[in-house]
Amino acid sequence: MPYTFDAMVFRGQTLGKYRILDPLGSGGFGTVYLAEDTWIDKRVAIKVPHRQNLDFGELLREPRLLASMNHPNVINVITAEKQDGVFFIVMEYVPGETLETIIVEHGALDLPTALDYTCQIANAVDHAHRQGVIHRDLRPANVFVTERGLLKVGDFGTSRFLEIAAHGTTVIGSPPYMAPEQFEGRAVFASDLYSLGITMYQMLTGVLPYDTPAPSDLERLRRGDLIQSPRLRNPAIPVAIESIVLRALQPDVSLRYARAEDLLNDLLSVRHEPVVRRPVTPVAVGSSDAPRALRRPTPTPTPSRVRPLGAGSSRFCWQCRKPLPSKSARCPFCGEAQ
Repeated sequence: MPYTFDAMVFRGQTLGKYRILDPLGSGGFGTVYLAEDTWIDKRVAIKVPHRQNLDFGELLREPRLLASMNHPNVINVITAEKQDGVFFIVMEYVPGETLETIIVEHGALDLPTALDYTCQIANAVDHAHRQGVIHRDLRPANVFVTERGLLKVGDFGTSRFLEIAAHGTTVIGSPPYMAPEQFEGRAVFASDLYSLGITMYQMLTGVLPYDTPAPSDLERLRRGDLIQSPRLRNPAIPVAIESIVLRALQPDVSLRYARAEDLLNDLLSVRHEPVVRRPVTPVAVGSSDAPRALRRPTPTPTPSRVRPLGAGSSRFCWQCRKPLPSKSARCPFCGEAQ
């Protein structure tokens, strides 16, 4: 008998034309499985919500939300189905590692890679916000890195359309990445940019700026007292980049970036500043003092994809904002003509 992973779904089970291969992960809203479309021999990811007894219209909320977005840095939804009494969402399968796994295994990323990844995440967030969607749980575990260095943001199951209310009113998110206002159930667009700031801090230093805030820490979080300068942890970070991180982490929403596009433009505006490469000992994951040299994670973008910030000939794709090879007429990542 196949080993059961879920009360409804198990390895080897067939749901319509999809055969379940392996579980990929589980969260508060559902379990994701690797599956095979047996008609066209294609691997897909299938998300099975835990709460199958919801109204059918509520079950369709997430796939409808995902269907409103079509971007190379966002995991695409293929369809939603109900087979054998099981409702599930079929999404593209992204082979590779999560950004969280890369940071845990390698510590701080080198500067060009960290900034390239930040640009890609910012593109995904900007696209979602333009559709009126707040992610509310943006973090490295929800960012997937393909073998060729393309990032895909997923797990929009906690998202909400901003039009539903003046702001998201449910306290949802992962505490280390949540903006101060999220602890009060007031998620806004800028809340995602705070989460992006935490993610950026983690990529540049290898650690979170602070542990999960305890209830007694919330007032200090609102004042910004929990944030330590990222350059104190990694002196190789340029001052201009640190300023972008700290603005994203402003506890006051009015002082924070209002749009992902603004953060992205600031990053691109400093890309010509020379990068000083020298040995440093940034804080290693899980330790406050153990030395660790900056190392490039796997997968490693090739020089043709990620050019040094000081390269005056750098060009960026207008669609996905990834660096372009010199004289390239088409982006190798999203395929758009330049």
